[in-house]
Amino acid sequence: MDIERRTNTSVGAGIRAIALNRGIRIDGTHCLREFAIETTIRVLGFSTIAFVLLIFFFLLREGMPLFFEVPLDNFLGSGWYPTFTLYGVLPLILGSILVTIISILIALPLGVTTAVFVREVAPAWAREILKPVIEVLAGIPSVVLGFFGMTLLAPFMRETLDLPTGLTAFTGALVLAYMALPTIISVAEDALDAVPKSYRDAALAMGATQWQMIWRVVVPAARSGILIAVMLGMGRAIGETMAVIMITGNAARLPLSLDSLFRPVRTMTATIAAEMGEVANGSTHYHVLFGVGLILFVLTFIINLAAAPAILQKRRGGGLR
Repeated sequence: MDIERRTNTSVGAGIRAIALNRGIRIDGTHCLREFAIETTIRVLGFSTIAFVLLIFFFLLREGMPLFFEVPLDNFLGSGWYPTFTLYGVLPLILGSILVTIISILIALPLGVTTAVFVREVAPAWAREILKPVIEVLAGIPSVVLGFFGMTLLAPFMRETLDLPTGLTAFTGALVLAYMALPTIISVAEDALDAVPKSYRDAALAMGATQWQMIWRVVVPAARSGILIAVMLGMGRAIGETMAVIMITGNAARLPLSLDSLFRPVRTMTATIAAEMGEVANGSTHYHVLFGVGLILFVLTFIINLAAAPAILQKRRGGGLR
């Protein structure tokens, strides 16, 4: 009994010594510290939601007066001429949607195929070089890309396609596609990397070639992550300001004709950036610009909401079935 008591005492002393060395006290202090850390993490998590709600309510407060000052048919009209009290946002909305959709149609196949090459085809030494390079591309300022598009890409498009001007929706879509590529590649590559190795081994064991294994097994298994990559890239494109204000021409016209892709357009972000600094605080034009920002906020929220099921499926492992 004495030996057992001395053994238990020594074990307990050893546990307390290890806990003290790690800064942990086996008493109420440890519980209080743990409670404080959990509370801090919880508060920081909820603060993110609170900031988004505050932004929404701020836009709502500044943008709601437009519905009392501007008739609905004027606000939803096809003419944006604030000098003549015409605040039609339809050309701005359609211009943003056109440039965003074209940029994603360009960036999606390039981004997915590049992610497949980096993860499945490239040797290890090439992968270690390509991944940092892709991340560096994401850090290039948008104003630099806009300057590149305005001085080099726009004249090239004008001369090659024989256009009146190179500052068109297609030029803006090309630059936005380049800006969305790093996001799409990185997220899609992570999704492909999350596919278990057993999937690849099983496909190869059944006689599939490497490309059959990639396009019929690995890519479908990572579809939820690829969808998230597309949504994030779309959010990056629709929220871009400086590049589109420099290379899309900034003409508020309805892009409804067949050649609208090769004509100037104007986006919502470009309108807010170009005109917010010139309007009087509290004027009708001021409230309309906040209304445009509110529409942009809702569109971005819808895009993120559409990606939510894919995110939940990926977290539950549904994307690997």
